[in-house]
Amino acid sequence: MARTRLYRHGTLADEGFPISKCSDYLADPDAVVWFDLCEPTAADLSAISEELGLHPLAVEDAVAEHQRAKLDRYQSHIFVTAYQVRLDTASGELHTSEVDAFVTHRALVTVRRSKDFDIDEVLRRWDGSPDLASSGVGFLLHGLLDYVVDTHFEAVQELDSQIEALEDQLFDDNPRDKDMQRRTFELRKSLVLLRRVVLPMREVLNSVLRRDLHVVDEQILPYFHDVYDHVLRATEWTESLRDLVTTILETHLTVRGNRLNVIMKQVTSWAAIIAVPTAVTGFYGQNVPYPGFGHTSGFWVSSAILIVLSVGLYVMFRRKDWL
Repeated sequence: MARTRLYRHGTLADEGFPISKCSDYLADPDAVVWFDLCEPTAADLSAISEELGLHPLAVEDAVAEHQRAKLDRYQSHIFVTAYQVRLDTASGELHTSEVDAFVTHRALVTVRRSKDFDIDEVLRRWDGSPDLASSGVGFLLHGLLDYVVDTHFEAVQELDSQIEALEDQLFDDNPRDKDMQRRTFELRKSLVLLRRVVLPMREVLNSVLRRDLHVVDEQILPYFHDVYDHVLRATEWTESLRDLVTTILETHLTVRGNRLNVIMKQVTSWAAIIAVPTAVTGFYGQNVPYPGFGHTSGFWVSSAILIVLSVGLYVMFRRKDWL
């Protein structure tokens, strides 16, 4: 079944009809049509382009992969590219799913790169706000962008939680340096990718809110402002998390350096303590006469010197917190 919908006078009038019927419905000036193309071929897009009068450059962008999130304006329509994101909490890897949208005065065409983009969640948002359906294409575009931006916000929240877990590991008594470094690297990569997706959405929402596009009416305007506010918060949050990850990495290296200094002090202290018996036994091991040479008293004197100096060094190092 095709993913299609027809709204007439702000009410859902039909859905699941063949895409070929869209042109018949669009002949009605009161009709607003949405249909979805999942993994379409260039021939599919060409057929749609001829029927809706889409610009060749927009069709070319819909075919090409890894486009930047953007909004392009053409004479008869606008073209929007956005990305749904999902964070794999186990690996810290961020997954993206691209969606393109052709927006005409009375039609919205979504083009998905893969089935990973959850178009059903977009439908649930439309069904959850039937009172806004009278806004036409603006209502459909709002549901799409609202879902996309919410995935950005959820990913930022999850990344924040993961980074807080890294903070807790910084001063752990039993640090796992290798795991922490790998985790920090993965989260930093995810933040860079998320920033690349989130940052252009400000321009997209700014462009949509322009009155000369005639996409947003007064009824749905506050809802687009709410989405724009979420975009700003997600952008600022992403920037602060990037700085925080960098700080965590620097702090981790500093903590490791401090731990290494403590270990070096401990090793040096024990080496100094061990050096005392070595020096005393070496002195009394000479093949020349010395005080107590050939007598039992010499053994006791050397043992007393060895014990007193070693204990004295140990007490001194403990007071300085070197041991």
